[in-house]
Amino acid sequence: MRICIFGAGAVGSHFAVRLALAGHDVACVMRGAHLDAVKARGLTLKVGDAEFTAKVKASDDPAALGVQDLVISTLKATGISSLATGLKPLLGADTPVVLAQNGIPWWYDIGLSADHPPPPDLSFLDPGAQLRAAIARERIVGGVIFSANEVTAPGVARNLSPERNRLLIGECDDRAGERIARLRAALEAAAIESPVAPRIRETIWSKLLTNMSMSVLCLLTGQTARAVRDEPALRDVIPRLLDEANAVAQHYCPEVKRVTRTGPAPEHKPSILQDYELGRAMEIDVLVRAPAAFARAAALSTPMLDLMAGLAIQKARDKGLCSA
Repeated sequence: MRICIFGAGAVGSHFAVRLALAGHDVACVMRGAHLDAVKARGLTLKVGDAEFTAKVKASDDPAALGVQDLVISTLKATGISSLATGLKPLLGADTPVVLAQNGIPWWYDIGLSADHPPPPDLSFLDPGAQLRAAIARERIVGGVIFSANEVTAPGVARNLSPERNRLLIGECDDRAGERIARLRAALEAAAIESPVAPRIRETIWSKLLTNMSMSVLCLLTGQTARAVRDEPALRDVIPRLLDEANAVAQHYCPEVKRVTRTGPAPEHKPSILQDYELGRAMEIDVLVRAPAAFARAAALSTPMLDLMAGLAIQKARDKGLCSA
């Protein structure tokens, strides 16, 4: 297949290498020094002591890459608006767009079944409804990534979770079909795990349980996920945060399995903390504001999450990294 990774940063570069080595014609939308290095030397993925390099097409202009059979957006929520202006040249008549990002996605209400509790107003995730205008419902494929990566040098990505690299996908209305099966098969053949996800919003909430609690706690403390999990002073705080997060998730998606404790935690800073330290725009809207809006709409009491949200927003605002 002709596959475009739109926004090939750390995780996108990882997936691009694996898909290219599996025989697909891979193109990457990227920019800056990372783009220059890839054009000159190819894209390299390091996993432990192993190193893999693939030649991929790369440009900061999507129009230079041509029509694709599949587009996978690995853009962070803070940059996803660039899809609205850059996506059209990549789309053929039937090109699906996998929208893989952290947190609550802008398309959450699209294809939502009638028996699902209505979400709050999420228009702030897609100002001016630009993404809704650019991406037709029939193209939308939800995606959730479980993979820790970092760009260690221009053109080089390192995978920090060799035991867990997943991209779970599903139609926005949760229907099963040949398209999802075909895309999952392509991912699995490229050593990107893609188990069946019957309800994509269940997967979104399952990951968000950790992001809206542990990741924000990492931001506030400046510590890695493992350090936060192992910090004695936070031993009683984390279960209380998870209790509130579980209540929100299970109100809107009863199928979500309750999380009562954190599992294995990597010695890795979550992306929201990395962005803060590097002075990049932060995913405050999708990881903090949107979950808080869901809780308010359901009239749920979440004092711990509310406190963390307020502190996180203030921390980001003080550094000019969010507009909340």
